[in-house]
This record gives sequence, C-alpha cells and structure tokens, in this order.
Amino acid sequence: MRALSIAATGMSAQQMRVEVISNNLANMNTTGYNTRRAEFADLHYQQATRPGTISSTTGAQLPTGVQLGLGVRPASVSMNVAQGALSQTGGDLDLAIEGDGFIEVTLPSGQSGYTRDGALKRTGEGQIVTSDGHPVVPDITIPADTQSISINAAGEVYGYFRDQVEPQLLGQLSLAGFANVKGLEAIGSNLFVESAASGPALVGEPGTDGLGTFRQGYLEDSSVDAVREITQLIEAQRGYEMNSKVITAADQMLGATTQLR
Repeated sequence: MRALSIAATGMSAQQMRVEVISNNLANMNTTGYNTRRAEFADLHYQQATRPGTISSTTGAQLPTGVQLGLGVRPASVSMNVAQGALSQTGGDLDLAIEGDGFIEVTLPSGQSGYTRDGALKRTGEGQIVTSDGHPVVPDITIPADTQSISINAAGEVYGYFRDQVEPQLLGQLSLAGFANVKGLEAIGSNLFVESAASGPALVGEPGTDGLGTFRQGYLEDSSVDAVREITQLIEAQRGYEMNSKVITAADQMLGATTQLR
C-alpha cells in the first residue's frame, strides 16, 4: 500500500518545516538575521497509464491517463532577503546597512566571510573587528589617542583628536554584493561565504552599483515576523497530524485485509 510511504514523506516534510520555523523563532533577536523558508516539490510519478495512450477498447486517445504520485520531497530552504527594522544604539561602531550589501571580513582560514551584523568592535591595537574578532576588510586601525570617531553613509571613517579642529580620515569601509544573495552559504555566527550559486563578490563603495549605505549608531533587527511564524507552525503541525491520520487509515485497511476469511 503506497499510502503508508506517501504519508511518511509528508510527515518528514512537515517535520523539516517545523525545524526551519523553530530556527527562525530562535533567531528573532539576532542582528541582521533573514528568515528562512522550507520549500517542497512532489516526488516522481508512477505512470500506470500515460496520457495520450490509445485505449484498447475504443481506440480513442486517453486525455489524462493514470499517474500515481509517490509523495513529497524537500526542494530547498531559501533565505527571504528583506531589510530588517533599524534600532538606534548610539554606539560609534554600530553600523546598519540601508539597502543591499554585506560587510566583508577575514576568517581565521584566510577566506573572506560576509555579514550584515554591523555590531563592530575594536581590539587593543585599535583594529576594527566583528564581535567574534574577525578583521573587517579593508583593514582600518583607530589610533589610541582618538577622542571619537564618525562614519558617514559612504563608509568613510573619521577620527577626532585632541587639539585638532578637523577630523582625520582613517579609511573607508566597503560593501560586497552578489548576483544571487540566496545562494550564499551560511556558516553560523551571522556569517556567509560565497558559493558557486551566489557568484563572486562584487565589492564597491557604499551607495554605488546598487549597494546600500551605512548608518552609524544603528543596528539592523531580525526580519522574523513572530505572528507569521507561529501561524505557519500551526499549519505545519496540522499537516503532520493529517499525514499521521493517513497512516492510521492505511493500517486499518491492511488490518481489515489480513482478517479476511
């Protein structure tokens, strides 16, 4: 009886959907987090009678045929690319990206990573890094005697020093864009790395080539909509229950068959 295996694929799909939703809810307060969505596709079909087959009884061409579906399979877990709300923090190294783009960082392996988490810090040597200590690209160092810093929309970092009226330009932050943002590979800690699906990074100055701009003193909130996620969680739970009912019904039918005399 195919119903048992078909319903099992349905239960597995709904379980995966619940796992994706739970991850979204767990990251509802994660800076710059974009929600994920589980997507599914039907499995292949068993062609009992192909459409267009000539009927042996009437000689007419069958308009539909008999195609028996064998269940559902996961197709992808895609990222919903959406700008989260901006929250004011007042931090001089807190940067929100308004628009498209990622901050490039250098991972311990030497590989480039990309993030929208603009909660930057500086080391004891004054180097600008992420919360996990990954250096920001391009490398910018803030002198120890800097009184304050200012970062404009174009990513230019200015330092203010004692006994100097004019600020000093310390460097300029860049942004990286991708042809297919959904193709980036998430590695955790708010970081992504490029993949064959995303295409190479297109690095440029903020505000050019379709890239966004910086806003100092703000951070981008998660784009998770808790009400929507809870609604989808209820739908997934009901879908799981319905597929389990199909297994129960199929089991009862098999039980009735074995009890025939």
